[in-house]
Amino acid sequence: MSWAEIASEAELRELLGEVMPRAATKERVRLHERDRQWLAASPFCLIATSDEHGNCDVSPKGDPAGFVHVLDDTTIAIPERPGNRRADGFHNILRNPHVGLIFLIPGRNETLRVNGRARLVREAPFFDELVVKGHRPSLAVVVEIEQIFFHCAKAFLRSSLWKPETWGDELPSHAVITKDVQKVEESLEELETYYGEGYLKKLYAS
Repeated sequence: MSWAEIASEAELRELLGEVMPRAATKERVRLHERDRQWLAASPFCLIATSDEHGNCDVSPKGDPAGFVHVLDDTTIAIPERPGNRRADGFHNILRNPHVGLIFLIPGRNETLRVNGRARLVREAPFFDELVVKGHRPSLAVVVEIEQIFFHCAKAFLRSSLWKPETWGDELPSHAVITKDVQKVEESLEELETYYGEGYLKKLYAS
């Protein structure tokens, strides 16, 4: 079976049609009060990065709603919490500062998108405002906003993402998946214990 690939921007535009006027004019470069309200209500975001060769990574970040710190109309900061220490996205930022972010609010089908340039900050006065459950972040991703806009709801509506009746999950536990796809020393029972209730106690433990 042959594939009909799209090879040019002109071909792409011919296939998709012209940009809708409302979509073409929704980009902004500074935070609006509605953006601030959205950030204050959002407990979760995705940060997309790439290195100097274009190798990409997307990393989830989450904390209590309002965890994103607004420094001014064009600057936000995202605290880092204890994780697996791979730091793939952070390595990318050191090589290529361009980032893309999507902020979600549970139950809302729209998202807030931010594109800009990031840097890693290990200490600043505003870190005192980023403490959660006694944990002061070891670093923060500071993003200088270059583009911001609200994204439409169609993807969330098509996927029925927030409808519990569609959440059928027949996959095995994460412990089983880890044991199947990785070479790990721990037994399945040890992994089940690690990813069990005790895992919640480690969310802010360095």
